[in-house]
Amino acid sequence: QVQLQQSGPGLVQPSQTLSLTCTVSGGSITTGYYFWTWIRQSPGKGLEWIGAVSWSDSTYYSPSLKSRTSIFRDTSKNLFTLQVTSVTPEDAAVYYCARVRGGHTRLSPEYWGQGTQVTVSH
Repeated sequence: QVQLQQSGPGLVQPSQTLSLTCTVSGGSITTGYYFWTWIRQSPGKGLEWIGAVSWSDSTYYSPSLKSRTSIFRDTSKNLFTLQVTSVTPEDAAVYYCARVRGGHTRLSPEYWGQGTQVTVSH
């Protein structure tokens, strides 16, 4: 059974960098064909796909967030990390890491992390 465990601060100051990590157990992040994905949901809004890193270390980003987003992995620790720079209150959301099977809709993961409520405030 694949499990995704999120970690990282729930409070980020405006203009600072949000950093969340997702540690995976029960499967390797280098196993094909999976996309290790970050998704968020703001209050009153639907799910928003942020981006993903693939089993082969290719990265993909939402055009609206690409300039501020990085996703990278540490295969030695079997984890992947999201960073969003220059955050504003509009970045406040519940952030999820997830595993999406290749060929499947990016907002229909097989497995989800527990979610991290991120607040942007001083």
